Amino acid sequence: MSIKNESVIRVLVVDDSAFMRRVISDILDSDGDIKTIDTARNGKEAIEKAVNLKPDIITLDVEMPVMDGLTCLKELSNVCSIPVIMLSSHTKEGAEATINALEHGAIDFITKPSNIFHMNSLNKRNELIEKVKVIAKLKNNTSRAHREILEVKNHYEHQKGLNKGNNQGSHLKKIVAIGISTGGPKALRDVIPQLPGDIPAAFLVVQHMPPGFTKSLAERLDSLSNVRVKEAEDNEMVRPGVVYIAPGDYHMKIALARDKSLTIKLTKDPPYGAHRPSATVMMESLSETGLANIVGIIMTGMGSDGSEGARRLKEENNGYIIAQDEKTCIVYGMPKVAVELGIVDEVVPLEMITKKINEIVGV
Repeated sequence: MSIKNESVIRVLVVDDSAFMRRVISDILDSDGDIKTIDTARNGKEAIEKAVNLKPDIITLDVEMPVMDGLTCLKELSNVCSIPVIMLSSHTKEGAEATINALEHGAIDFITKPSNIFHMNSLNKRNELIEKVKVIAKLKNNTSRAHREILEVKNHYEHQKGLNKGNNQGSHLKKIVAIGISTGGPKALRDVIPQLPGDIPAAFLVVQHMPPGFTKSLAERLDSLSNVRVKEAEDNEMVRPGVVYIAPGDYHMKIALARDKSLTIKLTKDPPYGAHRPSATVMMESLSETGLANIVGIIMTGMGSDGSEGARRLKEENNGYIIAQDEKTCIVYGMPKVAVELGIVDEVVPLEMITKKINEIVGV
């Protein structure tokens, strides 16, 4: 009789391509801490095997026959609580479906290269293995209470669409700089749509994502929000009531013009700590403007991006720094580092972040 090794991460691989099922399985099995316990060809088969085998993690393709990945994800949430990593194409449709999946409970995603034979590249192998290992350590965070979120949302719901883009001439009181990564799309959906449309603040967001996905994220958030949400453009002016999301593969920097207005600069400068865009790069550029009305927020994500930038804002600009609390983070990495640096003014649960922003801005 075989004895189950509790230390090995057991993965169910779901993809309609036999080639991809084999490549992904081989990548995972090449690491001694991971084992592919089975594969599935579509969402329907995946649900049956997930219930019977109870894997630790599922890798789930977005586009499949019989039952696609998003439908499968929604069905899985009704029958079991297993962390899911989506595998997505670089197409616009793939990006939109992935953003939707992340909002509905998927923990993270990995993009398939345009040439599927490059899936076995060293970078993709390392990315897949690292994400599986990090996510395997997570506690189930998918069933949190959202009472506070709903209260704030209901308070501002009547404004939706009425004030969007209508406060362009109002005074910019605050800049809110947000650094976020794993678990970000769902967390941002709990924060951005609850902001009032006439808020006299501008929001700069660095979410670690590849090109194309940030545009889909911005469009999705914009459709849900009172404020305007857009992918940032080079040389555009920073205005109140707008959320600017850094485009994938571009650093977003902020420059102070002679008339004291703020302008966005997109650059292809080298990655910072393997990230482009980088929250630290964005926050350091804000620090160099010399402004003192800045709020820095470090939210869910693996790694440490944003901490050094937040430190600069704190020490050089007297910025107010907020960290998302451990309980509501999908991955308590980035906020943890900021807290350990001793630069955080307040640790706040996800459902209270919008309320805290409104208090600071004076809404």
